[in-house]
Amino acid sequence: MGQEFFINSQELENKIRQLLPSQGGAGAGFDLSASTQIVPIIDLTESAEGSNVRADLQSALSFNDVTVFEIAGSSNTDIITTTGYWRIFGNCNLNGIVSCNIILKNSSGTEKAISDWGNQGTSASSNIITFDFNVFLASGDVVNAKATNSGSLMRLGVKQLASIDGTLTTPT
Repeated sequence: MGQEFFINSQELENKIRQLLPSQGGAGAGFDLSASTQIVPIIDLTESAEGSNVRADLQSALSFNDVTVFEIAGSSNTDIITTTGYWRIFGNCNLNGIVSCNIILKNSSGTEKAISDWGNQGTSASSNIITFDFNVFLASGDVVNAKATNSGSLMRLGVKQLASIDGTLTTPT
């Protein structure tokens, strides 16, 4: 058993009052003490938050967690219909006077183009555009990918990063 002794330090007492108001910071008196006994401290923060994997690793792509789409010609597809935080990445190949769009729709059907890529040159012009961004979907929101005609091709992937309450998803 270690020895216990009291510490008289106004600087330490002030810091404890500042950091821990519920532990006497509101003016109640208290004494600081120390011990020569070693007490291990285990940080369980990540486990308590529901995650044992760093956030950057949780955003890693895996075979089971990525959904891929190919949007070609004059087509459009709802690519995300589930609430939460999502990563959208891929490329858009534009041949001629064409465009590709990624559209966010809310529950009332109002649309907002969050990405709009287009070739405004001649019918012989060609461009490849890469993209990688995150979106948040509330209840009723939908993300739609759209190609305008046969000269446009979009290949993209989506991966959920976190649920609507911010709980990170771990790759499987």
